[in-house]
Amino acid sequence: MASTTINPAEYQSQLDEKAARIQNIFADFETPELEVFASPAEHYRMRAEFRVWHEGEDLYYIMFNQETREKYRVDQFPAASRLINDLMPLLVDALKPVKALRHKLFQVDFLSTLSGEILVSLLYHRQLDAEWEKEAKALKQRLNDEGFKLNFIGRARKQKIVLDQEFVIEKLQVNERVLTYKQVENSFTQPNGEVAQKMLEWAVDCTQDSQGDLLELYCGNGNFSLALAQNFERVLATELAKPSVDSAQYNIAVNNIDNVQIIRMSAEDFTDAMEGRREFRRLKDQNIDLQSYNCNTIFVDPPRSGMDEGTCRMVQGYDRIMYISCNPDTLKDNLDILSETHRITRFALFDQFPYTHHMEAGVLLERK
Repeated sequence: MASTTINPAEYQSQLDEKAARIQNIFADFETPELEVFASPAEHYRMRAEFRVWHEGEDLYYIMFNQETREKYRVDQFPAASRLINDLMPLLVDALKPVKALRHKLFQVDFLSTLSGEILVSLLYHRQLDAEWEKEAKALKQRLNDEGFKLNFIGRARKQKIVLDQEFVIEKLQVNERVLTYKQVENSFTQPNGEVAQKMLEWAVDCTQDSQGDLLELYCGNGNFSLALAQNFERVLATELAKPSVDSAQYNIAVNNIDNVQIIRMSAEDFTDAMEGRREFRRLKDQNIDLQSYNCNTIFVDPPRSGMDEGTCRMVQGYDRIMYISCNPDTLKDNLDILSETHRITRFALFDQFPYTHHMEAGVLLERK
């Protein structure tokens, strides 16, 4: 994991620079006033990972300088959540005297939540045995007795040991509602919990006057699907990654939402299905009749590579397009196509990654 320089005194100026930069990137488009959603100036990352350095009897976390690639010691990490920072010293001090836990340990990954749960993955250059599991269980009990809601995972080559569960349960406040989400280790989740809540509220606001159904591509664990369900008669959502689909099904059930249907399918395959070029058994097995949906709105949150041209052309068939992007460059490329038929009516910057060049953008497009 590379370092990020944290200086809360400079937070607003870096955010202003990002706002100016994103407006410049989209200067060729007619955009409304930019809506800017700030992050906490520190303790905003729900995830963090650190390499582990062994030096005699000592053991400590390290990170790498982005420019020189030199390692340096890390005892606290202001970008990470307070929960991660609280646990970091206690965990490393507890690992040092226990050979079964420290031997050939090379990395520690943290996945925390706003709800107070935290998952720690310990990565090793050796196979783990019964002694490791015994000591890990004892350490988990000791830390939980100190007030943490903690689970451990041990990882080695072709080996994974889960103590109780491999996920955390997050609770996000979306206006007056609290939504519950299962977040699985090594599956995608929004890294900045506070900004994630603002993104959900923005999406709900953009679609509050909707009619008909919503189609969502790249739905992940149902992060947006669940929040947006209140604004539509039905939501039909697609996702390819099986762990994310499984989490989405759990999240639908635990939130008592009955109008969201998840399909495990890539955006490209779904485009073929919608346009009748191919038939898919999984749609028949789930009794999903695509023609029965009245989707006037489509929501997309693609990977950094954006959407392929075929998916962009399919998306053009909807009256309203809501697009969340983690890469303004591929968003701009996609907008070159989408703006042929649609105009941008909402434009937002979400500061998911403070003090870095990364920018998360949101646009709402409506048919011209």
